[in-house]
Amino acid sequence: MTDRATPKPVVLCVLDGWGDGPDSPMNAIARADTPNWDAMSATNPCGRLDASEHHVGLPSGQMGNSEVGHMNLGAGRIVMQDLPRIDDALRNGLLPTHAELIGFIKTLKSSGRTAHIAGLMSPGGVHSHQDQIAALARQIAEAGVPVAVHAFLDGRDTSPVSGAQYLTDFSAVSGGAKIATICGRYFAMDRDKRWDRVALAYNLLVDATGAQANDPVEAVQLAYENGVTDEFIEPTAISEYAGMQDGDGLLMANFRSDRVREILTALIDPEFDGFLRSRRIEFSANLGLIEYSEALNDMMTPLFPALKVERVFGALLSETGRRQLRISETEKYAHVTFFFNGGREEVFAGEERILVPSPDVATYNLKPEMSAFEVTKKLVQAISSGRFDFILVNYANTDMVGHTGDFTAAVRAVEAVDHCLGRVRDAVIDSGGAMLVTADHGNAELMADPDTGGPHTAHTRNPVPAVLIGCGERVEGLVDGCLADVAPTLLDLMHLPQPSEMSGRSLLTKSGA
Repeated sequence: MTDRATPKPVVLCVLDGWGDGPDSPMNAIARADTPNWDAMSATNPCGRLDASEHHVGLPSGQMGNSEVGHMNLGAGRIVMQDLPRIDDALRNGLLPTHAELIGFIKTLKSSGRTAHIAGLMSPGGVHSHQDQIAALARQIAEAGVPVAVHAFLDGRDTSPVSGAQYLTDFSAVSGGAKIATICGRYFAMDRDKRWDRVALAYNLLVDATGAQANDPVEAVQLAYENGVTDEFIEPTAISEYAGMQDGDGLLMANFRSDRVREILTALIDPEFDGFLRSRRIEFSANLGLIEYSEALNDMMTPLFPALKVERVFGALLSETGRRQLRISETEKYAHVTFFFNGGREEVFAGEERILVPSPDVATYNLKPEMSAFEVTKKLVQAISSGRFDFILVNYANTDMVGHTGDFTAAVRAVEAVDHCLGRVRDAVIDSGGAMLVTADHGNAELMADPDTGGPHTAHTRNPVPAVLIGCGERVEGLVDGCLADVAPTLLDLMHLPQPSEMSGRSLLTKSGA
């Protein structure tokens, strides 16, 4: 096949949270009116990709997520994730001998100051795991250092009303470490510069400003009685917690970076200007479970430094002089850039980026369309320009609206994405390009908990679809695979060699092969 037969552009379209699950009354994807998706999947090569558990470098039973999904999509190999990596270290008894943690404990023990451990208190396994938080708290407390635990409550990667039990479970194994504050992740784990929310979490941690309660579990149960679920629990100081003091230590216990960068920057960056801080704490020691950003690396030490993923798809395009574009709205911008690039923050040579602001609403069920139409307008312009060899786009709707548990809104989100898909498909075909449509994990195909009948807000372990558009008779079909097979497939479409570092395989079955 000659270069003239190479489609341009090749588009990877990621429908975030669009899983391939059983048909059911609460499958928002199946219930939605999707004429474009139906036509595309009926008349083009299709397959299914595994997007969870060991297929993406996660433990058995663990659902996939956007960070993991995009890293596997771009790496072309199964990337060992931080959850099992840290779990292995705990199982093998490596934590008590970790030099950085020993130094953290020594600093605080000699000064008599408090260790503040912050993290998402759930076993969801997407941003954190409470067993890891408990292990850290237990080791520090048993060394004689006072520990204040700042529990961010989940309700997105777990049941919306599971936090009370998780707090109870944690306290039973925390070695005497006390829960000092509770706060829904809506406030503490923003990633869209909604500084009004982050300020409330900051003021809680630093000054104990917010609601007051004597017992964390009772406070959460009272919130449930008032119709407030875990994600939205108001910032609450527990018992006699009076705030942070100079000389205290800070340990962030989340192993995913994107949703703690804002609160961490507010806490430790002397140049922070997102909101006016009541005061800035001079911590004597800062630890993170992982690396959270290059800027934060200068201010805190990671217990588990990032493993380098070399020769990812974007790097190969850059090496061969191809032009590439990454486009999404704010909620998924880090995924189409940082995570797809294997944890690299710098822009590759020949790489351009378009960020479309996500809508300023309290929750995305209030605007299920999000910014999909604006993304599509800019995407179609980029396709038609003929400037790019490769374009990566992410549609956030089915994930972000799926997380709200609002079935009707999720159906609207699916239909908005379907409308956009039709426009993008037409632009790709008109330009002589090709498009692989897939997802990073499931979500909107399961909007009700099968056991309780209540809202299901978490991701799923379902496979995700893959549909190839625009290759005509050159490609007969797609074989099933996993997300690590996507980059080799893209290289195959672009007639570029697959490097030895990529262990995935092309999904294409070609005519005459």
